[in-house]
Amino acid sequence: MKTTDSHQHEGFSAEERAAMKEHAREVKKAARRVSREEKAAEAVRDVLAKIAGMPDADRVMAERVHAVITASAPELAPRLWYGMPAYALDGGVVCFFQSAEKFKSRYATLGFSDRARLDDGPMWPAAFALTEVTAEVEARIAGLVKQAVSESP
Repeated sequence: MKTTDSHQHEGFSAEERAAMKEHAREVKKAARRVSREEKAAEAVRDVLAKIAGMPDADRVMAERVHAVITASAPELAPRLWYGMPAYALDGGVVCFFQSAEKFKSRYATLGFSDRARLDDGPMWPAAFALTEVTAEVEARIAGLVKQAVSESP
């Protein structure tokens, strides 16, 4: 029990509190290392499972888009975003694949957030309709994704 000038106070000493805070920092640091790795691996599994569950036409395109994005910009981390496969940089989504089925659209969409560095004058596209992923489309996606994560627009 610790006594102050006018109050009695039960609790830990300053040294004990400092030791507990230090231990808490160590535990949090260790948990972050493990949880970041586990969260990243779990996020990739979630994205792949979401893609696998898509109707065939969307699934085939999403598999190709996923492969192109992860090869072109390995710094992007796959994750789900509003139930869609997405790719983030430092926690913020840069681009995403929206299946045609998601909103009963006639085409799938490759979209880019405002974090993507696709700026081209006062107006530029931020979403692209996809009906199939050909070699030409793959090359265009690769170029867009590389530009999206580049240092300058």
